[in-house]
Amino acid sequence: MPIIDAHVHFAGDEPESLVLLHDLDIKLLNICVALDPGDGWREQADTWGSLTAEYPEHYAWCTSFDLPQIGNPNYVDDVIAAVERDFANGAVACKVWKNIGMDVRDASGAFMMVDDPLLEPIFSALEVHGKPLLMHIGEPLACWQSLEEMGAGHPHYPYYSTHPEWHMYGKPDVPSHADHIAARDRVVERHPKLSIIGAHLGSLEYDVGEIAKRLEQYPNFAVDTSARLEDLVRQDADRVRDFFMTYADRILFGTDLVCFSRTSQVSPAERTAVCEEMRRQVSYNLAYFSTSGKFVMGDREFDGLALPAAIIDKVMGENARRWYPGL
Repeated sequence: MPIIDAHVHFAGDEPESLVLLHDLDIKLLNICVALDPGDGWREQADTWGSLTAEYPEHYAWCTSFDLPQIGNPNYVDDVIAAVERDFANGAVACKVWKNIGMDVRDASGAFMMVDDPLLEPIFSALEVHGKPLLMHIGEPLACWQSLEEMGAGHPHYPYYSTHPEWHMYGKPDVPSHADHIAARDRVVERHPKLSIIGAHLGSLEYDVGEIAKRLEQYPNFAVDTSARLEDLVRQDADRVRDFFMTYADRILFGTDLVCFSRTSQVSPAERTAVCEEMRRQVSYNLAYFSTSGKFVMGDREFDGLALPAAIIDKVMGENARRWYPGL
């Protein structure tokens, strides 16, 4: 059964990329990200939709929606209509991104959190259509720590040291990590019939016990592992193994690999590099899940989880098919 990467941004459309997908026996769920105000992100939707139509054995796609437009009385209706068009064009889900809560402001100038009443009709519409919601809300806990506290060896140091706009340390007016998690949890609780997947281990990457609390409380909630393998390997392997065994139906494999440009339009070196990174990420994840004892990731050794093959099959593909109907 093919692997499914349930969280990726990869526009592979030429032989090197397509051969890689065939060799890995993998299908990709390409995720739209509404990065900025306006509809510029629709270029992603067009690319992901086209790739899905051209290579349905290797691609599926998840849409998003325009950022809130304060003062536009038609905003919600326009968003729902656009999302419905995307579903008609093959999108299997919808995503809300971290700029809700971390960048977007409401009419009062306060940060608009994901549980804002303005967004409720959108989430209700997804519930009616039976389409899942992918939520990247908040950031890793390290986002609120200083770079010195993290240290250069921390998995999230490279990102926050080069993306200060998303580094919340020393910004007293911004919502806390706990504020984001609480707002997300309220949305999950309000919509028990809506399947919700928490991207990046639900922004609770630092402790599988915290993820487990939400999985126990909310039967409609799952998480993907995208870009959080390094957080998992730093936790006690026995504890993480117990987490995977207990919640084997609620964890989806993902890489968060990024190549928004069609690979036919990038340099050969860039194309080869992104293909090698995909192969490497799949290999690392499989090694982590399957190895008994130590496995090598980069220049370091970590304890593997030695999960049963049936559990690995769920995490690497079966769960994505259940949580994202239409894959």
